[in-house]
Amino acid sequence: MKKGPAPAKGYDALIYPVIRQTHLEKLVDASIAQYASQEKYEGNFGEWLLIPLLDVTPTKKIAFLGLGDKRQIDEDVYRRFGGQLAKRVRDARLQHVAVTLDASCVVHLSAREVMRAIAEGFFLGSYVFHAYHSEQAEKHQKHQVKEMHFYVENASMFAAMQRGLDDAAPMVAGVHLTRDLVNTPSKDMGPLDMARIAEDIGKLSKRIKVKQLDRERMEKLQMHAALSVAQGSAAEPCGVHMVYTPEGAAKRRIAIVGKAVTFDSGGLSIKPADGMMTMKMDMAGGAAVLGVFRALAHLEIHAEVHGIFLAVENMPSGHAYRPGDVVKAMDGTTIEILNTDAEGRVTLADALLYAKQQEPDIIIDLATLTGACVVALGEEIAGAMGTDRKLIEKLSSIGSYTGEMIWELPLHPSYEEHVKSKIAQLKNIGARGQAGAIAGGWFLRRFVGQTPWVHLDIAGPAYAEREARPDTPAGGTGFGVRMLVRYLQSF
Repeated sequence: MKKGPAPAKGYDALIYPVIRQTHLEKLVDASIAQYASQEKYEGNFGEWLLIPLLDVTPTKKIAFLGLGDKRQIDEDVYRRFGGQLAKRVRDARLQHVAVTLDASCVVHLSAREVMRAIAEGFFLGSYVFHAYHSEQAEKHQKHQVKEMHFYVENASMFAAMQRGLDDAAPMVAGVHLTRDLVNTPSKDMGPLDMARIAEDIGKLSKRIKVKQLDRERMEKLQMHAALSVAQGSAAEPCGVHMVYTPEGAAKRRIAIVGKAVTFDSGGLSIKPADGMMTMKMDMAGGAAVLGVFRALAHLEIHAEVHGIFLAVENMPSGHAYRPGDVVKAMDGTTIEILNTDAEGRVTLADALLYAKQQEPDIIIDLATLTGACVVALGEEIAGAMGTDRKLIEKLSSIGSYTGEMIWELPLHPSYEEHVKSKIAQLKNIGARGQAGAIAGGWFLRRFVGQTPWVHLDIAGPAYAEREARPDTPAGGTGFGVRMLVRYLQSF
């Protein structure tokens, strides 16, 4: 971040954000503005024009990148602009870049909020995962941006935008960690690996304490539902309980629970081969919990936060739990297993009960729970269900700012019948071909009691098969991390 007019120092490119229909003469020399006009440049969102400077100047090129219609600009537009900036700079192989930000670029938000959103978008859009591809890693290292400077007009704007950059850093770290965990093959990201990551995060802050629940501890706690899912695998199950304690008095106690099935073969109700190809991502809820705490390690909030997940692997073997089995959750609730591929809710039953024991004011869970939710809402929107409408509305509002969309699905009372069993208290699947996501919600509802609760079914947006947004490359997305951190900051 630098203060003052456009730089004299040589850069590969000097980039100007442009609001649609801005008179470019206000930004650059008349000859350059005339060239842009001849190219019919308008400043539509994401519209890019790169102009070589033929005269002898320190900077080699000038570029315009569109922000779009001024009336439609909000925080998420700035974030997507940051993602576009990362993409355009990368594709043009510009390694030393300056971006000029004047007051005309700051609309509807404070300078701090604008910079936070642009920085988040840029760094999230710059994310790559090349841990298993050395050639791509070398290529990326060779062509990645080496230097990115933002120039601002005056001292007050400089200070505000510097704070915005500082705000973005913990969020980006949390999302990048979550993406890395989701993208890592299950062979290298099993239950014990997730527990190790939690321990590493605990070392970053004295306010974060980490407790592991090994198989023996889980058995003592009578987590027989989660253990039944794990019993077909050679991978040891492991529970994790993280606690962030604020420096002063906590205004709320929040429990965030994640589904953490590190690989889901479907168990004996085995998935087809195509259905297993991305099942390393079935722990995205637990990875989001770790991402939230990675951000909290460098933030000060006024809530006590509990992060909880029970990490298991769902595999077929001679020891695997079977369709027709009845298993028992921590509180004694009996569950008839009719499909071993509906394992996430069985594991979450014990995780939610354990969370409830911590006496939180609110429980929020994230789970890649149902394919039915993907059918209903696609791969960009998460389903939300729960017992606290105000909390759902608040998370939805925050998600509209962070670019993480959620949509409420109704826990219609009559649909509770879909998960009632004839031989046990619950069954782990609903009516065939009907309201599968809502059936999952009703199943989980049983285990939170009277605690206000919201369930986020992130089966769609947790993993992107394609790049739907410029700040979200294909693969693990880190969905939910920024939404939940912003929610916690609201206290």
